[in-house]
Amino acid sequence: MRPVDRRDLVVLVGGLAVAAWLVVRATYGSLPELRWWLGVPLGVLAVAEALGARTLQARLAAQRDRRPMAERGPTPVRPVEPMLVARLAVLAQASAYVGAALLGVWVGLLLYVGPAVSRLQAAASDTVTAVVGAVCSAALVAAALWLESVCRVPPSADDETPPAAARG
Repeated sequence: MRPVDRRDLVVLVGGLAVAAWLVVRATYGSLPELRWWLGVPLGVLAVAEALGARTLQARLAAQRDRRPMAERGPTPVRPVEPMLVARLAVLAQASAYVGAALLGVWVGLLLYVGPAVSRLQAAASDTVTAVVGAVCSAALVAAALWLESVCRVPPSADDETPPAAARG
C-alpha cells in the first residue's frame, strides 16, 4: 500500500475550492440555509481517528518493546492484530481524501461568502458555517495522516542493507 501523497491532497483541495466557488457564485441565492453545525461530524470523526491513532501508537510501541513481563507491570499488553492495522490504514487514507475534498468545498464557500459579508445578510452566518466546516475538515485530514503514519511498518535492518547477490 502506498501512503497518501500530500500533493494529491493539495490539488484536490485547490481544485474543489475553485469548483465550489464557481458553483456557489452561480447559485448562492437559491441555496438552502447553511447551519453552523454542518461540519461538526467531520470534527467528531477527526477526534475519533486521533484517539485511535494515539491508542494504536501506544499499543504498537509496547508490543515492539517486548520488555520482560516483570518490567511491564501487572497488565500485559494485548497484541495488535495485523488486519486491524491494515483496516485502520485504509480508513485513514479514505478519511484523508474525504477530508481534503470537503475542505476544498468549505474553502470555496468561504471564498465567496467571506467578502460578501458587508453586502449580503445571509453571508455572515454562512461564513461561520464555512469556517467551522473548514476547520473540522482540516482536522480530519490531519488526524487521518497521523493515523496513517502510525500504521506504517517501520523499516527492518534487512531493508537497509541490500542482499549480497544484488551488490554484485
